[in-house]
Parts: sequence; C-alpha cells; structure tokens
Amino acid sequence: MKKILALIILTFSFILSVDENILAQNNESQLNTVKPALLVIDIQNEYLQYMSEDDMKFGMLAINGAIETFHKHNFPVIRIYHFNPEWGPKPGTEPFEYPKSVIINKSDPKIIKNYPSAFQKTELDKLLKENGCNTLYLCGLSSVGCVLATYFGSMERDYNVFMIKDGIISHNSNYTSMIKDICKSVDLETMIFMVDNLK
Repeated sequence: MKKILALIILTFSFILSVDENILAQNNESQLNTVKPALLVIDIQNEYLQYMSEDDMKFGMLAINGAIETFHKHNFPVIRIYHFNPEWGPKPGTEPFEYPKSVIINKSDPKIIKNYPSAFQKTELDKLLKENGCNTLYLCGLSSVGCVLATYFGSMERDYNVFMIKDGIISHNSNYTSMIKDICKSVDLETMIFMVDNLK
C-alpha cells in the first residue's frame, strides 16, 4: 500500500512539474509574440480647442511620451485623422493637422477616417496585419467618441487593446475618468514598462 501511495504521489508530482513547465513556456511564448502598435487618434487642432483643460494638462505630454517610447523600439506609431466630408476639417489645412509640439514623424503611417472607429472603411486593419501587430495602445481624443469606438473596433477584430489612461482626452474630464474605469487601461509608466520589456 505504501508503495502504491508513493507511486501516486510521484506521478502526481511529475504531472504538476510538466504542467508548470508548459505554462511557463506558454507565458514566455505569448510575451515573445506580442507585437504592439500605438494609435494616436484625432489630436487635430480643430478638435483640441473643445477638450477639457484638465484632460489637456497631462494628456498631450503623455501622448508624446508614448510616441517617444514606440519610436525608440521601432514599433509602429499610426497617426489617425478625422475628416467629415460635409464640414471638414479639410486635409492639408492647419485645423486638420496635429499641433507642431507633437513628436510624430512624417514616416509614421497615416490613416484618414470618416467614421468614429478608425477601422471603419479604412486600411487600418490591413496595415496592422501587414506589420504583424496584435496588441494596440490607444491615445488621443475623444475618449468618449472616436477613441472609444476604435477601442471596441479593436476588440471586435481580436486585438489585445489598452487605453493609455494619461493620454486620453475628452470635452469632460469626468467622462474621461469613466472611460478609464470601464475599459482596459494602463497608465503611461506601466505602458512604457510593458513595451520596454518586450523581446
């Protein structure tokens, strides 16, 4: 009886050891396969004037911090612009552009959208797939409009998606706080840690 019990314990220990090794390998495999992209959404001169001053205090600084981190690691920074065919702002005009203080590069891919979600009737999904991206970090405005629509559009397409808490902006800081609470969100420092530690 003692021999049988010892054999059962030994077998159980072996199974646990194998399971732990498989779990560790899966976790490492998942970490190694994370391919992130940063979506910078609609921080255009036309819309910034309507945003909450409380959100703006740190919002634009956080957005630049996120851009700098992604540039440092050569991960995609995708610029997204909103254009309404009826009332603009018209591409090529100052209201359409991002403020000059934003540290985007001309080489950063650019998507122009006509709908709240940056995925709707654009090449965004195709661009992300071509770059092998499976994890998205979102910043910009409005947190209750186009950023939120793009967040859900990302989930619908099976991307792992995070809001950057410090880098989302709306016309009402209380609304922005609610979005941070209901969506999967990380602060800028956590995002930098996550991206810096990708292999």
